Amino acid sequence: MGKIVCAGLGPGDPDLISVRADRAIRGAAQIAYFRKKGRAGQARRIVAEMLAPGVVEHAMEYPVTTEIPFASPEYNRLLSAFYDDWTRRLAELARASDVVVLCEGDPLFYGSFMHLHARLQGVVEVEVIPGIPGMTGCWNAIGQPMTWGDDAMTVLMGTLSEPELTRHMQAAEALVVMKTGRNLPKIARALTAAGRLADAWLVERGTMPNQRVTPLAQADLEACPYFATVLVHGNGRRPIADSAADAAE
Repeated sequence: MGKIVCAGLGPGDPDLISVRADRAIRGAAQIAYFRKKGRAGQARRIVAEMLAPGVVEHAMEYPVTTEIPFASPEYNRLLSAFYDDWTRRLAELARASDVVVLCEGDPLFYGSFMHLHARLQGVVEVEVIPGIPGMTGCWNAIGQPMTWGDDAMTVLMGTLSEPELTRHMQAAEALVVMKTGRNLPKIARALTAAGRLADAWLVERGTMPNQRVTPLAQADLEACPYFATVLVHGNGRRPIADSAADAAE
């Protein structure tokens, strides 16, 4: 009996994959990855130059993505059945050899693999290889420290309601908003209500060849890709530079 190895791929640049994940991917006899129907899949694109000849690929195609609301009972039913089905299929595939499941970012940080991980416990051995979270690549693309001193960082999903987004944004110091896409106009309105829009950045496809960094106030809110993150930097405690201290005296 083999095992399921989930390899975290990091934010998108293949050079940011860990040595351990790189070794697992290059040595894989079987790989599995999530994708939207009709798409090649972002995870598959990242590892395109790393796969061994003859590797067997298993594309796990979502039955639904944004076609119906996340809160809909039908959405939950379809996704639950999808994860149940792939739990069974992966366990069966692992009888032949290890299966390397690809996951953008870190597998246990808002990743789709979490739903398989919970279902596979006690069914087959599971190994998770950590990855750099996508938001880390995004704030490094901006080139400013994300947090200072004892800043508290808040991570929000753009799928939250506008009042909930506003409430959290008003209390946040450093702020990350994921799952943007079609939620971006709502996110911008919430940031405006919280008085944070002027400090917000939009990073599209962070660390990838077509990366773009834009102040959110200047961004096209109706043309946001799936791989985009909104960030507001913290501005907390830090040592005063000598020159600033001298000027204060």
